[in-house]
Amino acid sequence: MKYETLKKMMFKFSPETAHTLAEKALRLAVKTPFVSDMLVEKFCLIDTKLSQNLFGKTYLNPVGIGGGFDKNATMIEPLSAFGFGFLEYGTFTPKPQSGNKKPRLFRLASERSLQNAMGFNNQGSDKVKKRASRLYPFSLPLWANVGKNKTTPNENALDDYRTLITKFDDVCDVFVINISSPNTPNLRDLQEEKFVREMFCELAKVATKPLFLKIAPDMSAAQAVMLCTAAVESGAKGVICNNTSVDYTLSPNAKDFGGISGELITSKSRTLFNELSAELFGRCVLVSCGGVKDAEEAYLRIRMGANLVELFTGFVYEGPSVVRKINEGILELLVRDGFSSISEAVGALRK
Repeated sequence: MKYETLKKMMFKFSPETAHTLAEKALRLAVKTPFVSDMLVEKFCLIDTKLSQNLFGKTYLNPVGIGGGFDKNATMIEPLSAFGFGFLEYGTFTPKPQSGNKKPRLFRLASERSLQNAMGFNNQGSDKVKKRASRLYPFSLPLWANVGKNKTTPNENALDDYRTLITKFDDVCDVFVINISSPNTPNLRDLQEEKFVREMFCELAKVATKPLFLKIAPDMSAAQAVMLCTAAVESGAKGVICNNTSVDYTLSPNAKDFGGISGELITSKSRTLFNELSAELFGRCVLVSCGGVKDAEEAYLRIRMGANLVELFTGFVYEGPSVVRKINEGILELLVRDGFSSISEAVGALRK
């Protein structure tokens, strides 16, 4: 069945129901050897030109799945069959939480975008740790995206992050520190220099895995540079630019709550990433996300300075073949520009 046909069927359900159905189908598929092997053959592409070594781990290609798609680490094995170079699970919190009131996930279908107000709904660190422990170390690098509980006041937020870093240090390859979701009250207030410096200094004491900061797109370039510089100077090894946007002027169809992802934020995300990379390229690993859905956009972010890119909404709208298509396209673009490997293309616009 073609993905466009399947998508029409899935889009008859509410977005959250469709995601749950997809999760169940993927988990069932991976338990069937014939189906799993078929998916790997169809969607996975191995070419050494796309490979990078980062923090002692091999990234077979630069395309990963962004945080929020697999909140509870239930889809690690099936997602690996779709050709990703790395996988991010979470955001999860120390204690389970139900998230915000439904409906809380909306399609902006004509604009190939989503809007979510999920609120870090997850089953809690105990269950997530149990699942991750069964699989780690995994065939692909695994990133753990961590957040604070809604009931934890901001003055105690560091305790939640420290708890998670300590607990998950042996079941991931990178930590993503999420203080940029718009769906937990006052969480974005933590995006200030003093707290970021204190947090990364403290977390670096307990983490043996690299720490990354994920920022919001709704700040000035100067603010983003200041915040990310503070993180890097305090122990962060990477930055992810960016989370969802609360700029509701982007669409007349937008709700007045939650965060927007997908094509609507492509320009905003690209612009902020370019400004951030101009200051931080070469000082840390940079990851770009937000409206990435094809090889041209992914390759542009790479030449701007991104070692890696992440998909979320693009995976929903373009389907499982999008990862292979992006990687095939990047290979063609590398040849066009005379690069022998992706490492040569990373930051080409900065050099």
